[in-house]
Amino acid sequence: MARVPEIAYDCDVLVIGGGIVGLSTAYAITRAAPGTRVTVLEKEPGPARHQTGRNSGVIHSGIYYRPGSLKARYAVRGAAEMVKFCAEYGIPHAVTGKLIVATDRSELPRLHALVQRGRENGIPVRELGASQIAEYEPEVRGLAAIHVGTTGICDFVAVARQLAHGSGAEIRYGTRVVRVDRRPERGVAVLTAAGDVVRGRVLVNCAGLYSDEVARLTGDDPDVRIVPFRGEYYELARPELVRGLVYPVPDPAFPFLGVHLTRGIDGGVHIGPNAVPALAREGYGWGTVRVRELGSTLAWPGSWRIARRHWRYGAGELRRSVSKGAFTEAVRRLLPGVSEDDLVPTAAGVRAQAVLRDGTLVDDFLIREGPRTVHVLNAPSPAATASLPIGREVARRALSAL
Repeated sequence: MARVPEIAYDCDVLVIGGGIVGLSTAYAITRAAPGTRVTVLEKEPGPARHQTGRNSGVIHSGIYYRPGSLKARYAVRGAAEMVKFCAEYGIPHAVTGKLIVATDRSELPRLHALVQRGRENGIPVRELGASQIAEYEPEVRGLAAIHVGTTGICDFVAVARQLAHGSGAEIRYGTRVVRVDRRPERGVAVLTAAGDVVRGRVLVNCAGLYSDEVARLTGDDPDVRIVPFRGEYYELARPELVRGLVYPVPDPAFPFLGVHLTRGIDGGVHIGPNAVPALAREGYGWGTVRVRELGSTLAWPGSWRIARRHWRYGAGELRRSVSKGAFTEAVRRLLPGVSEDDLVPTAAGVRAQAVLRDGTLVDDFLIREGPRTVHVLNAPSPAATASLPIGREVARRALSAL
């Protein structure tokens, strides 16, 4: 009988993606099983260049998410852990609390439903009448509001760097994966754009905007597609108008939270994001079009079903994208004193939103397994907040596969 040659593995667990979820996974693996060799492959020259580094920097409380869902459980737990992690490593952060403000009578039932949901998720919530809003935000107007005390802000890029350093993993930046050869009885071999081959016993896919494509490279069909939505932001030229964090009442039909006001750790106030279809997975402006990626989005039946079902909502978002006046109008509902001149354009972000074939936007975190693989297929907001518990869950599955 022919002898099977011994394989020289480069690592035990090979993680694709150097955003906060991939780095948290590497960190959790080496914490849970010291001595496990982990390699992280990241196509960018440094960590956290996409969703992690292009968001509002908010540590979410978990109030929005369905009780019992992964988002609810991991956000509530993750928020407390994130504050502790930042304190332990001297990472800039603050627990500021936030207001969710109803500006129209039709929003009052939804605001009350959020109070109930918050209580079900174990989150302390204070209900405010119109006159009490000024205690927190003198320039904000509304019919009613709720104050959520556990919401905070932090520097998620600094968190990602600390996770990378603390993991002890080998992290290869500037390393793009072009092929994956998976053999259930042996492990995985990954070919990089530079022509290198990296071998591991188990592969973890935390590729964010490309997570569905990486899943298909391994031979697993996730039956979801990442449909990229760009979120555009402005900075407030008069940051003194806003003390902390102010949100509208979200529409429960969508996983987007609406245009909100966020005073960051640097003292500046971000306004946004909206949510418009991006013409590339890293389409941070209308000028960035990648024909193959756009074709892949348009070929997915779910994309057309979203468009048909939610065209009215989408038209409003597009209007705010192309018209600064329309964007300002949306902000004025919360902050009447703001003018168009107060809004200064700043960097946009892209949300990696998984969409099912029938056009359903995947509402919860989605983690799936294949032979010797773990795929994180939906981890948009609040994944940065929840990254420590998500990392532990993915690590647990990866170590079981070992």
